[in-house]
Amino acid sequence: MHDSDGTGRTRRRFLRAAAAAGVIGVAGCNTPGEGGDGTGTATEEATDTGNGGGTDDPEQIGSGRSPFGDREVGGVTIEEMPDLEGELTVYSGRGEALIGELVGFIEDQYPDFTVRPLYNTAAELVSQIETEGQNSPADVFYSVNAGALGTLAERGRTQTLPQEVLEFVPSNFRDPDGEWIGTSGRARSIPYNTDTFSASDIPEDIMAFPDTDAFEGEIGWTPTYSSFQAFVTAMRILEGEEATREWLNGMQELGVSTYGDEFQIARAVADGEISVGLANHYYIQRVLARRGSDAPLSTAFTRNDAGAIFNVAGACVLDTASDSTLASNFVRHLLSAEAQDYFARSTFEYPLVPEVDPVGRLPPIDELSPPEGVDLSQLSDLEATISLLRETGAL
Repeated sequence: MHDSDGTGRTRRRFLRAAAAAGVIGVAGCNTPGEGGDGTGTATEEATDTGNGGGTDDPEQIGSGRSPFGDREVGGVTIEEMPDLEGELTVYSGRGEALIGELVGFIEDQYPDFTVRPLYNTAAELVSQIETEGQNSPADVFYSVNAGALGTLAERGRTQTLPQEVLEFVPSNFRDPDGEWIGTSGRARSIPYNTDTFSASDIPEDIMAFPDTDAFEGEIGWTPTYSSFQAFVTAMRILEGEEATREWLNGMQELGVSTYGDEFQIARAVADGEISVGLANHYYIQRVLARRGSDAPLSTAFTRNDAGAIFNVAGACVLDTASDSTLASNFVRHLLSAEAQDYFARSTFEYPLVPEVDPVGRLPPIDELSPPEGVDLSQLSDLEATISLLRETGAL
């Protein structure tokens, strides 16, 4: 099912042209902490600033309530975890707007516990930890992606987490040597307009997209966005440099439209500006949470390819931690039933603790088909990807 109405396409061209004018403004503001990292990359931390329709009431953390209806929340509750006492400095590559409420909620459970957070981009904080060396005050590093965690582990700046903490999540969502652990996840996905396409119209192979005639002039992407660049990095790893170059060129020949971030993509698909896009799964759920079940927007997933990459946010205990037991127990609290519900309900991410279900119109995590053979820590090495995007004119 796809729409061939010429009037609809004219309207979409007009809306895309208006959106493109806005993209120029976004792309021109890529400064650290305000939309980018100075390399032409809009970072996850800078654009994930809203709760997407979830509640701002901290009393609802762990309640199971959401814009999509109530659900039971399993897992280990904070009450069942070791008490926290003392002071902890947390360097957070996830923005305060995303996790400040959760950190405050955990802090409020314990009268003798204080968190001193420092918020910045993950890349900036890794650099700061390296510069500070053994004089760093940081106890815990909380990252938006596995790559930054892997970098610190490779440089010997982390401590091995206790086995009882590591066992909270499946082995594919944590470091094989136990140096860091994922706390929530995001899947690459395909938002599509249900007035134009049905699920069967969306190829399950991302490499087939440039050859899908129905997508001509109907698809959007975000070349300045860090998650998109990580996806292209995965394609380079899995398919090779030349095949990735051909894919990028083919998408441009298809008339792909450029947007500033992936929330814009999801909204544009729902509005009918475009009919299909490339985005992290939670942006689609945020639009659905705000607009309701009648919005003509749904989610498709490719299988076993770069388009199906599943990345994680996560945490590690640093080698400079003054109290490694307190630090690891704080990380344990990020895996509590309450925290996992918070990620599902407020950010629409996938919880990584199996007993906590995702929120929204999403398949269970074990029904996704991410590719094998990709080390998530490799996805933060974007230099060659950015060069390729520029070479092909995508960036």
